[in-house]
Amino acid sequence: MPKIASELTALDVKRLTHPGGKRNVLFSVGGVPGLHMQITPNGGRSWVLRVKVGTLRRDIGLGGFPGVTLSMARDKARDARTKIENGVDPVEERRAVKAALVAAQRRGLTFADAVDKCLTAKLDAFKNAKHRQQWENTLATYAIPELGKMLVQDITTQDVLRVLQPIWADKTETASRLRGRIESVLSWATVAGHRTGDNPARWAGNLKELLPPPSKVANEGNHPALTLDDAPRWFAALQAREGFGARALEFLTLTATRSQEVRGALWDEIDLDRALWVIPGTRMKMGKEHRIPLSDRAVALLKALPRLEGNRLVFPAARGGQLSDMTLSATMKRMHEAEVANGGTGFIDRTSKRPAVPHGLRSTFRDWAAERTTYPGDMAEVALAHKISSSVEAAYRRGDMVEKRRAMMASWADYLLGRKIADRNVVQLKKMEAVEPIYAVTSNT
Repeated sequence: MPKIASELTALDVKRLTHPGGKRNVLFSVGGVPGLHMQITPNGGRSWVLRVKVGTLRRDIGLGGFPGVTLSMARDKARDARTKIENGVDPVEERRAVKAALVAAQRRGLTFADAVDKCLTAKLDAFKNAKHRQQWENTLATYAIPELGKMLVQDITTQDVLRVLQPIWADKTETASRLRGRIESVLSWATVAGHRTGDNPARWAGNLKELLPPPSKVANEGNHPALTLDDAPRWFAALQAREGFGARALEFLTLTATRSQEVRGALWDEIDLDRALWVIPGTRMKMGKEHRIPLSDRAVALLKALPRLEGNRLVFPAARGGQLSDMTLSATMKRMHEAEVANGGTGFIDRTSKRPAVPHGLRSTFRDWAAERTTYPGDMAEVALAHKISSSVEAAYRRGDMVEKRRAMMASWADYLLGRKIADRNVVQLKKMEAVEPIYAVTSNT
């Protein structure tokens, strides 16, 4: 029979010492066959279970001493021997658990991080820097606010729908491209081992069953816009709303800019003393710097806004990042619904009869300039940062009429506020009482 080691006590174990030499030494401590205390030449101590697994001789580490006490080591040794008797190799089991943990950690990648890694991996596939920037801007504007902090393996079709549905009808082309870009990011994440399963942004046999085809939606026409007669009443209702979302939408209206330009606005882009907002070309659709003269009302709005310490954004979200495009869209939607609930017809586009959306406010401004004023059409086009259609005119124009546009933007603000307008460039068709704005910021509605 094999020799049975006598059971050492905790005090006996504590008194064990290395006999000298350069090799590790094992001392049998008894209680469980094969359990040893291993001592290194420099005094390090750990528990080792020497046991035969199948045809292999294993030295299974059970932890260091004194973190693992004698009693704990004997319990671990008994558990290991039980597994061996049941046909389980504790060493292989431990390797499998470790591999699963590593795999889980690799999959623990947020969508925002996946976007960065995917774009880096696809760098050579982009035709130019502008193409990459378009990818980044689209994902940052629409996808990151909703999916950015989610782990890629947790994203479902319903999550992707939450991103796409608010803009599918009004910004169909953008939404369609966005879907493809989300699909590409998640496809990269799958191949890179960060997620498994079907791609929730896939169109065929997936989102195709839940969203109307882009070709049919796109045929519905332009972005629904406020009618000119509704604009002052709508603007008064907007001023009565609280939150950064409402203030951002108000500023967007006063400046006739795009949603992404306002949501990304930084305090260092704005000179309140000169009443001027300069948007760098990197944030403009056309890639060119855009200077916007600010009306008195726009400046008053900005001065009334609280500034968050360490945050450069003019209109930050509750968590400090950019407001999502859906925040502004939701504000307009709620205003329309409130108007209908109070017995009104809501704020709808004259032609399509659909509720007005933020981007449609630019069309309202253009209609106002054309129908209610004598300001030159090209001045309004410059204000909207539209591309000059004539290549000859574009070649010779160097200025942006910023001071001439200052009077136009002041007149536009007066029209929205229902003020009587004395400017000779404006045709006064209807008199309305001015409504003083409420500049409270307590939520993102």
